This record gives sequence, C-alpha cells and structure tokens, in this order.
Amino acid sequence: MLYKTGFILKIVNTNHIKKFIQKNGCFVVGKTSCTFAAMTRWENYQGSAVKIITRYQGDLPLHHYLKQFFKQHPQMGSRDRKWISRLVYDYFRLGHWALDAALEERIQKAVCICEPGANDFLAAINPELNELAALPLERKLESLTINNSAYSAEQLFPFAQQLSAEIDIKTWASSLLKQPLLFIRVRPGKRTKVIDILENQGVDFQYLDNEAIALPQGTNLEQLILDKDWYEIQDLSSQTTMQLLTPKPGEYWWDCCAASGGKSILLKDKEPGIKLFASDIRPSIIQNLQKRLTAAKVSGFQTGVIDLNQGDLASLLPRKQFDGILLDAPCSGSGTWGRTPENLVYFEAEKIDYYADLQWKIATNVLPYIKPGGSFVYITCSVFAKENEQMVTRLLDTGLLEKESGGLIDGSAKRADSMFAVRFRKK
Repeated sequence: MLYKTGFILKIVNTNHIKKFIQKNGCFVVGKTSCTFAAMTRWENYQGSAVKIITRYQGDLPLHHYLKQFFKQHPQMGSRDRKWISRLVYDYFRLGHWALDAALEERIQKAVCICEPGANDFLAAINPELNELAALPLERKLESLTINNSAYSAEQLFPFAQQLSAEIDIKTWASSLLKQPLLFIRVRPGKRTKVIDILENQGVDFQYLDNEAIALPQGTNLEQLILDKDWYEIQDLSSQTTMQLLTPKPGEYWWDCCAASGGKSILLKDKEPGIKLFASDIRPSIIQNLQKRLTAAKVSGFQTGVIDLNQGDLASLLPRKQFDGILLDAPCSGSGTWGRTPENLVYFEAEKIDYYADLQWKIATNVLPYIKPGGSFVYITCSVFAKENEQMVTRLLDTGLLEKESGGLIDGSAKRADSMFAVRFRKK
C-alpha cells in the first residue's frame, strides 16, 4: 500500500486532529509535527474490514461483533460504519469459496459480486472490477475467479447433501449472494395509515399479499412510523406461516418456544379471542417478550419460563391440554443465512444432528398436551431435510398425528428467508 507524506499540520487542539482524521485518513506522529499519510477513505474502509475479518471467530453474531468494534472506534461516522459493514458482510456471503485467498482480493471481488451495481468503493480501489459490477450476477460469477478458483454453488455452500429435496442448490447458493429485503407485517386496520406514511415520505416499498410490505434493508422505520403497534418486523416467509394457524375464538393455544414473540402476536392478530400461553427457556427472553406483547397492545396472554427438554411439564403449565400448540423449534437457522452470512463459514455440519435431536425431544415432550383433534404446528427456519421432512416422517411414525398441510416455504426468489412449516392434527 502506497503512502504519501509531507503534509505538515499545525496542531491547535485534539478536536482538530480528530476532525482531520475523520475526513482524510491517518497520521504519523513526530516530535514536533504530524505528517499525514494520505491513505484514502476507501483504503481505510478496506483495512478496517480486514481487521474485523481477521479477528472475528464466529463465536457471536456478526452484527453484535460489529457493534462492539464500532463502539471501540467512535471516530467512525455513520457512513464509515455502513460501508465497512457492507464489505464484511459481502466477504462472508462468498461462504467457503476460496477462503484461502488474500483478504483484500476476496473483499473486492465479493463487493463486485454481491453489490447490485458499480459503486464508489470499487471505483476508488479497483476500477476494472467496478466495470464488471454492473453486469448481471450470473455474468459476474462466470467472469471472476478468486485466487484462480472458479465459482461453484457447492464451494460456496458445502452442505448441499443435507438440503431438503425441494431446494435447488444452484438457485439457493445464488440467493445467498444477495442481501435480503426488510419485511414488515401491517397490523389489523393499519394498512392505509402505514402505506400513506411510506408514500408521503417517498420510501421505496412494495405492498404484498397478507398485509406484507417489502422495504430496502436499512430503512429506518422507527423514524418513519412513530406508532410502533401499527406494524411488526417479520420476514415474508414467517408471515406465510399464518396460513397454517387456525385458531378459533375461546381456544387455548401454547406458543412453546416463543422467543421474541413474533408468532404469538401473529396468533393473536389472526384470532384475538384465543387465550395464549407463551413460554421459553430463557428468563430474559420472556421479559422482553412481555414488553413486546404489551407494546403491541396484545392482551389475554400468560407467560412462563419452561425447559422443554424435561419430560414432565404438567406442573409448569397453566392447563393439562391445549387446543393448539405452536412449536417454532430451535434449529440451524440455515434458511436465514442470507441475513447472517457468517454462518456460511462458521457452521459445522455436525450441528444438524444436534438440532434434529433437540427438535425431536421437544416435540415428543409437548405432544401429550394437545387435545385429541387439536392442532400441532411445527416450524423451523432451516433448509436441511433432517430438521424438516425427516422430522415430519418421525412425528408421523409415532401414530399420534396426521399431517394436514404445509411444507417448505422457499423465500430465495423473493429475497426472503426460507422456512419449513407443517400443521398436524392430533388423533
């Protein structure tokens, strides 16, 4: 990397130094002067991305790691943080393809492939790649090699053998190279108000079926729509699971792995007249869930902290049997890796067996608490057969259930997550 030196600065105070660094780059500090090293803004961005990728070990979600990194570097402005995050996320979108390549090469080619067109970063760092960036994705993948390695879907996504049969590996891998959209579900009676706000603010959006709206990732909804109970941030495929939920007034439903409560709100929005019990193993999650349901103006619910791994749950439940149980099971999360591409690199195939065993144990532990004729809705955000179709087979083999409807929800063509959801009837 080339450095230009020779700019002598008169130091008035440290605030002047900070502003100069933010605008221009970095300093080499001498005894009587500061010599400016004219590294461009874009070189600084790339250097920061290299530093993050080198230090990151996949032991916590990437967006949490980035927050920690930026907190340690408060001199970085919003534009800096945005661009550095884009470089890092694009790097991980390439999965296992040419992981041994030089980080700078892989970052630049990832930006060329994953960004939707020519951009300022490549214009400054690698103009030749910037010309390629304007091509369709397929052409870019055909034209580029990384460390002399040509693209293949299996190199990017090395778990092809574990995929559900309905997933096409080439289509699936290609979808992971594109950032998913932001989806919201408009709450009952709020559609006109939400759309009016988005139109008046000139927001680029698309209104879809079933009260779903697609927005560009990064849209600041909190500043646009001040009434938070008018919408819920919820992926399109997750919203699609509503079609399998058939609650009736007066019924008692149990959302047994409620997590943040998105499905609980979905249930109550579909049928406000149900009685709802929501549980999770984590006390902090239940506290957040209570706040979210209250903020969403949901009433008629109870919550509890329950470990579904233990066999006898009766003493922990508000009743012995439920009209319906919703199990949004802990899973690999592979259907959401477009949003968390770090998992393409750090996920281990052995974890599929771990999650399948956990799902089986939880499912068989909660089945006794469904009334005969009641509903059992099994959901994962996975694309792996062992967590999905094979789990359905195992559940049917118990002789306790009949499959009614559902299956894979492939969101790859819609820039959404992919999920799996099936509704059973208890015999």
